[in-house]
Amino acid sequence: MALLDESAKGVFIIAVTPFTDGGDLDLASTDRMVDFYLERGVTGITVLGIMGEAPKLTAEESRTFVRRVLKRVDGRIPTVVGVSSPGFAPMKELADAVMDDGAAGVMVAPAGHLRSDDQIYGYYAGVAETLGKTPFVLQDYPLTTNVQIPVGVLNRILKDMPTCVMVKHEDWPGLAKIGALRAASDKGEVRRVSILTGNGGLFLPEEMGRGADGAMTGFAFPEMMTGVVAAYAKGDVERAHDVFDAYLPYARYEQQQGIGLVARKYVLAKRGAIASAALRKPGGKLSPADIADIERLLARQGKRLKEIA
Repeated sequence: MALLDESAKGVFIIAVTPFTDGGDLDLASTDRMVDFYLERGVTGITVLGIMGEAPKLTAEESRTFVRRVLKRVDGRIPTVVGVSSPGFAPMKELADAVMDDGAAGVMVAPAGHLRSDDQIYGYYAGVAETLGKTPFVLQDYPLTTNVQIPVGVLNRILKDMPTCVMVKHEDWPGLAKIGALRAASDKGEVRRVSILTGNGGLFLPEEMGRGADGAMTGFAFPEMMTGVVAAYAKGDVERAHDVFDAYLPYARYEQQQGIGLVARKYVLAKRGAIASAALRKPGGKLSPADIADIERLLARQGKRLKEIA
């Protein structure tokens, strides 16, 4: 597999981690999940992300899961692995291992204690040194990390650290940040890197309009994101918005803090992508009222999809 680089675009789906009802890794469902994502046209897959329950896995389970994904993908699309860690030693250990196994690159979120611009820059300088030649994705997700990375700091990192080849943009509100990053590269102030966006795809049409190259996020209906990105690639902005609008009510529901991943796994299990909707403990569960909400949203989504078919 070729290494991840600045030209990456499309939809890199953030994969869930399938578990059995008893909480064990479900490797058979891992195969089904990879097939499900590939059938829906994703151009990459990212595992061990924040919504992949990575902190609940042991080091050996992480290796086992990544190897299974890589084996099933079999080089058809690039695989990115989240290696975020409070310390550089475990980050390097996992990064080196997954790259040896065939990953295309890794993803690193900032440590939660970072506050000043110099601290953030210094942290990523340490990441780049630790990872060596391994290309990495900088995950900018302040809603979860509580680390605000200004555009100026991102530009410093992009200027000085050539192995940072992608920004996973999840600031909120963040459309102006995408525009500022693109303006800097258009002026030749920094190299142009890939910008893939997150937040469940909630702002994907607008983000594409501001210069994003696609999405790197999770959603129970990856075909929404691949549809939006494909329509933008053809210049059909109205079609992109029509596709997005059909899925928006459920996408909004899935972005709820605390319940979002539970809902996503419920729908993925309902769609046959995984055998069980279980989260590894500690993890939430859906109430009967939650399930009724989701089923109503899915039924209405089906009607809207028929209207735009």
